[in-house]
Amino acid sequence: MSTSTADPDAADALTDTEYRDLLSDLPPSAKLVAKVLESDAPLSQGQLAEESLLPDRTVRYALNRLEDQGLVGSRYSFKDARKQVYYLNR
Repeated sequence: MSTSTADPDAADALTDTEYRDLLSDLPPSAKLVAKVLESDAPLSQGQLAEESLLPDRTVRYALNRLEDQGLVGSRYSFKDARKQVYYLNR
């Protein structure tokens, strides 16, 4: 995962229609992870697994798919620099 410092509120943010179109082609696990991030972000991979009730490996796959589409960004956690936290790029 790359560590992006881009602001999720940047001028190049996706419209709701663009966001939904990109999300519609993704697997259900990626949609669920995106939904969890909508309600409570930023979250670590472990927190996402706990909130979504998905296995760690499935969450990792979902995050990779979301990142490939440019829908999710990551940065190092301020509380624990060993961990990355993820947020939606909307």
